[in-house]
Amino acid sequence: MNIYLRELKANGKSLFIWCIIMIAFVAASMGKYAASSHISGQSLNDIISKMPDAVKSMFGAGTFDLSKAIGFYGAMFIYVVLMAAIHASMIGANIISKEEDDKTAEFLMSKPVSRINVITSKLLASFTNIAIFNIVTLLSSLFLVNYYSKGENVTDDILKLMIGMFILQMIFMSIGIGLSALFKNSKLASPVTVGVMLVTYVLSLAIDIDSNLSGLKYFTPFKYFDAKSLIYGKGFEIIYIVLSILIISVFICVTYVFYKKRDLEI
Repeated sequence: MNIYLRELKANGKSLFIWCIIMIAFVAASMGKYAASSHISGQSLNDIISKMPDAVKSMFGAGTFDLSKAIGFYGAMFIYVVLMAAIHASMIGANIISKEEDDKTAEFLMSKPVSRINVITSKLLASFTNIAIFNIVTLLSSLFLVNYYSKGENVTDDILKLMIGMFILQMIFMSIGIGLSALFKNSKLASPVTVGVMLVTYVLSLAIDIDSNLSGLKYFTPFKYFDAKSLIYGKGFEIIYIVLSILIISVFICVTYVFYKKRDLEI
């Protein structure tokens, strides 16, 4: 039994729906940019600048040049990242726990495969799902933003955003699969993982609103690869790359260690 292919097939329909939703969102965002083109770019920027910080933070605006396609896309990118993080969290949390939820754990463990092989196959399947989702987002973003960019070179900026998003996806996938292996009650993994993701997202918004909270940026992965920094700032910072690798490594190790020892609910 090829567990990897089994997982890809099981998650195929869900992945297809997520990809369609992402393409539709990017298309709608750039369509909104085209619709706002009758307002001069400077006027639109002035309107946004007068909004309260909380509103600007929620809509990912205030720093980006909304007169340019890449600036408008950057302002909307927080929602692209949020959807990607939700998808990755659910993939990670459910890919192990569903065996117990669906009462298929006994069937799986009766096969001549070790738990190490089971985890490795499921991790590879999760990685593949995330990679496909990221590539679909990349291609749709490149096509649509370039279409509206009026000759601007946006490819490099979009590639940087997608690399950052992929690492963020890996962080939340690893947290999800780690908690799924750690918790005795498998049903807790998904809500806890999504809860952690939402708390860190809200924290990132709070940091944007109140600069006094900037010291907390290390506790929210959403600040590791912030669109403003990637497009207008320093780009990728080594401290955040190191933190990301550390988080991913720790939770994957947790997955292997605790899944080997846990008693499965049959």
